[in-house]
Amino acid sequence: MAETYVLALDQGTTSSRAMVFDREGRVRGMAQQEFPQLTPQPAHVVHDPEAIWQSQLKVAREALAHAEVSPDQVAAIGVTNQRETTVVWDRETGRPIDHAIVWQSRITEPICVRLRAEGMEETVRRKTGLPIDPYFSATKIRHLLDQHPGAQARAERGELLFGTIDTFLIWRLSGGALHITDVSNASRTMLVDLQTCQWDDELLSALNIPRAMLPEIRSSSEVYGACREEQLGAAIPIGGVAGDQQAATFGQACFERGEGKNTYGTGAFLLVNTGHHPVHSRHRLLTTVGWRIGDQTTYCLEGAVFVAGAVVQWLRDGLEILESAEEVETLARQVDDTGGVTFVPAFTGLGAPYWDPQARGLIIGLGRHVRRSHVARAALESIAWQTRDVVAAMNEDAPEPLVRLRVDGGAARNNLLLQMQADILGIPVDRPAQTETTALGAAYLAGLAVGYWPSLDDIRHHWTLERVFDPQWTEGERRRGIQRWEAAVERARGWAGATPEAE
Repeated sequence: MAETYVLALDQGTTSSRAMVFDREGRVRGMAQQEFPQLTPQPAHVVHDPEAIWQSQLKVAREALAHAEVSPDQVAAIGVTNQRETTVVWDRETGRPIDHAIVWQSRITEPICVRLRAEGMEETVRRKTGLPIDPYFSATKIRHLLDQHPGAQARAERGELLFGTIDTFLIWRLSGGALHITDVSNASRTMLVDLQTCQWDDELLSALNIPRAMLPEIRSSSEVYGACREEQLGAAIPIGGVAGDQQAATFGQACFERGEGKNTYGTGAFLLVNTGHHPVHSRHRLLTTVGWRIGDQTTYCLEGAVFVAGAVVQWLRDGLEILESAEEVETLARQVDDTGGVTFVPAFTGLGAPYWDPQARGLIIGLGRHVRRSHVARAALESIAWQTRDVVAAMNEDAPEPLVRLRVDGGAARNNLLLQMQADILGIPVDRPAQTETTALGAAYLAGLAVGYWPSLDDIRHHWTLERVFDPQWTEGERRRGIQRWEAAVERARGWAGATPEAE
């Protein structure tokens, strides 16, 4: 009998990837393709859904070919995705009515202002665990319906469908047979009650979002259906779905309360497992669903940093001081420190714990001695400093402070960044042998659904440590760094609101 594998589709903010995993959780084949980032105006980011679909389908086929795995050897497909990014499409034709509004976009802040003025802030936070913010899907749906005459009536008739990227991909993979999402993605829409894990009528009414356009909410690990044979060569079961950060937490085997991880991708996202009951944050973190398996839901506290790896992409594509993102570590190592430069990459506002959509990017401390290597080093440090802000808030909310930090994601391969992170936090940073834990988590969820992996204990057995980064800074160095960082953040906050001409 031929060996079987699990295929994970990892649809991220800047690229689509696919990975083929074996029973040991090892990557047997992989493919990745970037797609265009569209910024029609400052702080507004959109994607072409067709570019997402075509790139994801292409890399899925390439990953299978690279692994030399035939479609009938694939036991299941798992899907993980950039969260909150919002697509509305025509049920009949499958064509999106507009570009997808990306989670980074701040275009819907006016709608958020209206909701706050109507006194909805406490209701939204109590029901969803989220603040009212353009980050989440709800106001993006409202914006898309407002931008297209007749869209509201069509949505009410069920002629238009909404989905986050997982929903859109599964709808396409299944040829329109499945219009579903999982609880983890649904919990990021600002439309779901955390206690029931169902769409909430009061929240839908506040934004006049028709229930008829919403997907069915399912668990994170079950056989939902299958992809059409013409997509990948066989009718492969689709068995797992989770938003990218929840999938990474699952892939890091953070199955027990108090276990957590930080993922360094386009943004940076710290999630800590809080068990089977939601814990509401007192320090402006997010309460979110981690995953649901069977009838048991696992919740997490989350701190979201909007710009992490994206700052390196900006050094490459915006400032053009890098040929490739991988060069940033070499460039940053050319100097011993930032030369007094502090970089706050608030390109689209600041996430947790500030939630300031009016903040904008800032590079401060410039002198004639500053070279591009100082800026590159400050950019890397900014990722670690933003993570420190989230960890500080998490330690205030959680019963016990984090004493170690598990890390993953593309930027977790950067040794200098992880040493900076350990220095700034003052705790060890653990990098696993497999840093692609987002795709791995999706694979695990799909594999569990079809019995490919029999249990959580079996999955935990596959987690292995590759390297520990121990802190080297003195407490004095850390304290001075915190003071400098907090002063820079304060200068970046509210900038767009104070200087409208900057927009």
